[in-house]
Amino acid sequence: QVQLVESGGGSVQAGGSLRLSCTASGVIYSTYRVAWFRQAPGKEREGVAAINSAGFTRYADPAKGRFTISKDNAKNTAYLQMNSVKAEDAGFYYCAAAYDGGLTLNAFEYNYWGQGAQVTVSS
Repeated sequence: QVQLVESGGGSVQAGGSLRLSCTASGVIYSTYRVAWFRQAPGKEREGVAAINSAGFTRYADPAKGRFTISKDNAKNTAYLQMNSVKAEDAGFYYCAAAYDGGLTLNAFEYNYWGQGAQVTVSS
């Protein structure tokens, strides 16, 4: 049974930093691609960043230069380091995984999803 569990969500001041974690069971991150998506109230879910089994990464434009996706295969955990957080970064953040393939931020190409972690941004 595959399970992805996000942690690290919470409140952060604008301009601050936050690190989200996604720990998996039932899949092996060394052979999987992992991505982070987010959904703000009233908006559609959007891709934020993805990393494949080789460690190559891809970022959506809003995340470039501010967010860093990484994973520790030994811990079967992926991370999203969020720096210079903005008000528009608030929402629920979901990690997703799929057997390795192309780096994509298309939600339909991910089979497994976590339950989400909420990020709130205060001014």
